Amino acid sequence: MQASVSVLARAVELDRKKRYTEAAICYQEGIQLLLNVLKEEKNDAVKKGVREKIETYMSRAEELKKIVEEQKKAGKFHEEIQIDDDSTGHSYEHTFGRFLDKSVHRVEVDDPYIRINHQILNFLRFCELVIKKCPSLKTVVLTTGQDEKSVDQQTSALEELARSLLQYGVKLIVQYSSTLHDRAIRLDSGWIIKIGRGLDYFKPTKSRLSIGYCDMHFRKCHETTINIFHEIQS
Repeated sequence: MQASVSVLARAVELDRKKRYTEAAICYQEGIQLLLNVLKEEKNDAVKKGVREKIETYMSRAEELKKIVEEQKKAGKFHEEIQIDDDSTGHSYEHTFGRFLDKSVHRVEVDDPYIRINHQILNFLRFCELVIKKCPSLKTVVLTTGQDEKSVDQQTSALEELARSLLQYGVKLIVQYSSTLHDRAIRLDSGWIIKIGRGLDYFKPTKSRLSIGYCDMHFRKCHETTINIFHEIQS
């Protein structure tokens, strides 16, 4: 019960901030927790109260889905996420994983700084996520800048990643631009995710044996702003 209270409080907070897609996910998680409570609860009065809460939150979750769909159709959808300095809990999956699904066939990543080792590792983590969440994925297009100090190392690393992606039926196309500045992730399902710092918004851990080295959910972040839009598909 306590877990459901925490998750649903978070849902209400996100709802109030008009971060509707995040709020809908939290409502769903909270509702499932309440359903689990309902299975175990023996007191009829408590069960009645839980059922009423479930109905209320289910109704709001459905309303949010309709709001999002209406905004998408009107080309007016926009959500802003502020990641504070040193905050945690902002893995790629948590931050924008809800937009990755079977409707995605092509992903385009514009990020001028997929150059050195840790930046390429971030891109690898992103590729792992899209493979896991997007069963229809066929193509990933990366547009980035070249690292003048170690062009061969950068090229070799991205070629190795491309070979690995091919084993999952995904083609990686790498394009280099010396003038690219903006950072964006574009999905052919219409979602556009603009991250102020690009994929490189995580701070390094103290060592390879520190919590957060592998699981980015625990990794401290640099301050950045994420803006999410939906583009009407022709």
